[in-house]
Amino acid sequence: SERFALYQARFDALVAAGRIYPAYETAQELDLKRKVQLGRGLPPVYDRAALALIDADRERLAAEGVMPHWRFRLDHDRPIEWDDRVRGPQRFDPATMSDPVVRRADGSWLYMLPSAIDDVEMAVTDVVRGEDHVSNTALQLQMFDAMGATPPRFAHAALLTGAEGKLSKRLGSLGVDHFREEGIEPQAVVALLARLGTSDPVEPLGDRAPLVEGFDFSRFGRAPARFDEGELAQVSARIIHALPFAAVADRLPVGMDEGAWDAVRPNLARVAEAADWWRVIEGPIDAPTPDDDDRAYLALAAAQAAAIDWDGDPWPALTGALKEATGRKGKALFLPLRRALTGLDHGPDMVRLLPLIGRARTVERLQSHHV
Repeated sequence: SERFALYQARFDALVAAGRIYPAYETAQELDLKRKVQLGRGLPPVYDRAALALIDADRERLAAEGVMPHWRFRLDHDRPIEWDDRVRGPQRFDPATMSDPVVRRADGSWLYMLPSAIDDVEMAVTDVVRGEDHVSNTALQLQMFDAMGATPPRFAHAALLTGAEGKLSKRLGSLGVDHFREEGIEPQAVVALLARLGTSDPVEPLGDRAPLVEGFDFSRFGRAPARFDEGELAQVSARIIHALPFAAVADRLPVGMDEGAWDAVRPNLARVAEAADWWRVIEGPIDAPTPDDDDRAYLALAAAQAAAIDWDGDPWPALTGALKEATGRKGKALFLPLRRALTGLDHGPDMVRLLPLIGRARTVERLQSHHV
């Protein structure tokens, strides 16, 4: 691919400069070296034995069919230092670190060098990643220097824990596809990430501008950040509740207009749920069977619904007339009507929903329980 050709060109230049060298140890040999070092109380750092090989050694190994892997040669003459945007000043002694393998014997690339090359070629200015990459950054800073490139600024954020405060394999495997499938709004993910690891509250902002303006690495702490999918879902729902019709029109069922969206959006956890309420409005619905008292009440309600003025506010007009006629109030007044009209015990404000259902469907649904 195009990127592989780019990696190869940078790789060849670094080999020519003596910053990348071939090494021939097998995985088993390297493992044995590590065990010996640990047994002697020494850190398991690669001993650079490959650098002692002469051309005749390499020719012999090649004749035997031994293919080398490739290591980046660290400069031991000076410490590696940078000012991390979250962790502050960082300092590593390269003499205590192994020369990292950048390419396998089969020619495939490991993460370290291609990542640095991509950052250079794409003119990346800032890299934000987990604190488990701090030592990788130390190695990559020498790679940037070897390529004659200005490194990006680095910020290493605390690792995430789940809602229960523990690291989770599931959390580590979550990706954008998961949240998309769950109906989470993209801006909710952005809003949560912009505050995760700080003491600032997560705000359900539909516009990124305030998040960008208020973003400050100095507000991020070193303690593990708690990621709660429930909190993300709540933020997403609050964003949905404020979304204008124009922002969601192409995601709504055919025929659903601005009035219907405004009526149902306060009750949505996902935009896709608007389709459920549109079916409630349009019908047919599957309403529960009322008891005898409520059946008579609904018959009276059907007559009142046919008689009231629908040009004003039909719900207050209907419930007001029924309250006066029956003496019912509270749950006894409202719940049988909601069940008969929507098939559900809870939902959007009936003041806004009833005009959308309309006179004809309202009367029909109320009459359907009359025997």
